[in-house]
Parts: sequence; structure tokens; C-alpha cells
Amino acid sequence: MAYLENDYDNAKKALDLLAHNLEHRYPKAAASLREGLEETLTVHRLKVPGLLRQTLSNTNAMESANSVAASVMKRVKHWNGGEQILRYAAAGFLEAEKSFRRIKGYRQIPLLVSAIGNLLSLSITKSA
Repeated sequence: MAYLENDYDNAKKALDLLAHNLEHRYPKAAASLREGLEETLTVHRLKVPGLLRQTLSNTNAMESANSVAASVMKRVKHWNGGEQILRYAAAGFLEAEKSFRRIKGYRQIPLLVSAIGNLLSLSITKSA
């Protein structure tokens, strides 16, 4: 439910509460949640809207591409060095690319680019 929140602060409070509730019975799960908390809320902090937020909030696309690349690479029985591994990995990802579809919420990408630009300019201003 925390990831469905539109507001960063509300999502963070919900995840903090979840980590607190997990602490007693599942301390490693609580620690893992706390460790990656800020990264998992990046789209909230950047105020990425609707469909684009849903798309960027999960790893399905990466897992699918990795799966296709792995299936291409497992056909090789003997590796002849790092360059061959890179070539086969690239071939696997090119094969995965054939099944890529349009990013849901792609029309909102300019808003994401703007938010990242604002964040970068803010961090440059602070460091100057």
C-alpha cells in the first residue's frame, strides 16, 4: 500500500511503520527494507506521475530482459574469455529487445526529465 501512495512523506511513513512492525519477528527483512528505502521511493521523491510511476516502480522489464539474455548465454558450453561473454550477453539483450513494448506512461517522460534536471541543478547549487 505504501507504494500506491502519491506523496513521498506518506509512503516513507508507511514503509517505516512496516519496518518497525517487522523488526521483532523478521529483523533481516526490516533491515533490508530500511537499507533500500530511499531508492525504492525515488519515483515518489521525483513526483513521477501515474502510469510512468507504475512502470518504473517494478523490475519486470529488467527481469524479462535478463531472462532472455540468460537463455541465449546458456547455450554456450565453453567460454573463451570475457570478450565472448560480452558478445553473447549483447546478443541476448538484442534478442530481448525484439519483445520490448512501449513504456506505459511514456508521454510523462518529459516530466521525469524535468524533475531530474531540477534535482541536479539543486545539488549543483548546494555544492557550489
